[in-house]
Amino acid sequence: MRGREVRRLVSKFLLAVFLLLTPINAFAVNPDEVLKDAALEHRARQISAQLRCMVCQNQSIDDSNAELAKDLRVLVRERLTNGDTDAEVRDYVVSRYGEFVLLNPRLSIKTVILWAMPIGLIVVGIFAVFVFVLSRPSRRPAEALSAEEKARIDELLKR
Repeated sequence: MRGREVRRLVSKFLLAVFLLLTPINAFAVNPDEVLKDAALEHRARQISAQLRCMVCQNQSIDDSNAELAKDLRVLVRERLTNGDTDAEVRDYVVSRYGEFVLLNPRLSIKTVILWAMPIGLIVVGIFAVFVFVLSRPSRRPAEALSAEEKARIDELLKR
């Protein structure tokens, strides 16, 4: 019986430590920012979860406590209450802050070039090596020295 009690106590202790060390998402949306209309608030949360905090850079504005993130959350909610669609709100924020503000960038010619550039450089490098190897002059075996040339070399080395 004593062994079971110890195991149970150890398992409870480990569970408590695990729960204490588990990170909990702290949403930064303040109560004064929350819209009264639940549908608009849901849309605002979805949009703000897709926008990057320009201060934190790896957090959405929904998760960030930065002052700029708060301003952007308020801006998103204002645009939604004025009747903008989700796409119009995103386009407005992108027009002010650039594509970098989107956590998941849109597919455009710029992003395709950005993602294709490493592959293109590898192909160009392989092609350059291939051309270099093929354009090298072939190595011919050196001809043996004649007796006169050997004598001349020996004469120069003796000096």
